[in-house]
Amino acid sequence: MNNKGLSKHLQPLIVATAFFMENLDGTVITTALPQMANTFGISAIDASIGITSYLITLAIFIPISGWLADRFGSRLVFGSAIGIFTFASTLCALSQGIEQFVAARILQGIGGAMMVPVGRLIVLRTTPKTELAKTIALITWPGLVAPIIGPPLGGFLTTFFSWQWVFILNIPLGLIGMLLVNRFSIDEEKKEYRPLDWLGFTLTGVTLATIIGALESLANRGVTQEIAYYVLGATTLCLIATWHAKKHPSPILDFSILHIPSFAVTVMSGSFVRILIGVTPFLAPLMFQIAFGYSPFVSGLLLLPAMLGNLGLKPMTPLLLRLFGFRNILIINAAISAAAAVLCGLLSPSTNVIFICIVMFIYGTSRSMQFTCLQTLAFADVPTDKMNGANTLFSTITQLSQGIGVSVAAVILQFCMLLREENTSTPTTIDFQATFIIVGLLMLLSLFSFKKLGPNTGSIVSGHTQK
Repeated sequence: MNNKGLSKHLQPLIVATAFFMENLDGTVITTALPQMANTFGISAIDASIGITSYLITLAIFIPISGWLADRFGSRLVFGSAIGIFTFASTLCALSQGIEQFVAARILQGIGGAMMVPVGRLIVLRTTPKTELAKTIALITWPGLVAPIIGPPLGGFLTTFFSWQWVFILNIPLGLIGMLLVNRFSIDEEKKEYRPLDWLGFTLTGVTLATIIGALESLANRGVTQEIAYYVLGATTLCLIATWHAKKHPSPILDFSILHIPSFAVTVMSGSFVRILIGVTPFLAPLMFQIAFGYSPFVSGLLLLPAMLGNLGLKPMTPLLLRLFGFRNILIINAAISAAAAVLCGLLSPSTNVIFICIVMFIYGTSRSMQFTCLQTLAFADVPTDKMNGANTLFSTITQLSQGIGVSVAAVILQFCMLLREENTSTPTTIDFQATFIIVGLLMLLSLFSFKKLGPNTGSIVSGHTQK
């Protein structure tokens, strides 16, 4: 096999490594916050600015990733992004104060914002649509596994080593990634120069940062007057940014792609599903620790069956899509995901650990199938000349929905606590149970949207045809 043929086979693996790094970094830090706070001499709540600054930076810079890939070539941007992310991880580990740490996290967010969308774009541009389902499954599963193993891995490293190892872990992965990109990734020709939509970039970045700020404030302080200002500002900015995008010849976010039915359904309804499915990795460890009394490490271990579910179903995804098609899979799996959330709502401190593991396994399999189908179908009917714009819009909305998921979980949990009319700031088992059941019921709403898909939607990718 020549170098070009080998690079085509290795590209998905290289991109999968980048996905793993970015998604692991977003979850592994949560268990390290108390120890980091002690190092910096601040409270654990104040240390959470390290997470917030990273999320806001991602939201601001993801929209510009497509323009950079077109302007300088996706290979150069992707390799540079891995380098920035790795270098910033080193700075995070060397930080001696919260100011240094936040600056390093912002730099890391810039690298992450370029790394994941451009990596996906490389795969989308070089993979035939008949092989898209298999390739997307390959690059997706590391990103799905990372949030599951993040809490136990972070707990292990923090307990037996130090919080710095949470970031040191990225260094060898990043170095290997850069070497592989330089050696095997196909170097694309630079696209025709088009000026950057600076106004659209600014409007989009400020809008997304305002939304993330509102969600963080809502999750940490509940409903306050400050939230009203955030919502008013975000709504106004969103309307202005949308109006500008429709008028600009080459906008930073191309909303015209939403006219493609399969893309619109998977992006809009898919984001709703991602928000709700993303609740469990955040909520389950808290329930296991606060309500059930398990240690942080054991709580993280209880999520490992979800990882097995993620891994176990991946090889079967192309076959299932060929047999049943996107529409049927999304409908059936949405119901299974809702059932998994309700099952989480039936768990209690007296529940057998084996049953908890079974529930987590069901959650993992449904999460894996739903995310892979959504990511694959989103690009199934997108023409090649629109792939960059579709990828940028998809990445931006996906990142936003992931941030919203944690806030939605916190808001619903607070709502359930208020309904008990007890003066306590600590959620109980019944609060967590009610939250999971509400999430499961909300997830059923996605069924109505998926039913709008045609029986042969995405058939060129799935290979499924129905007469």
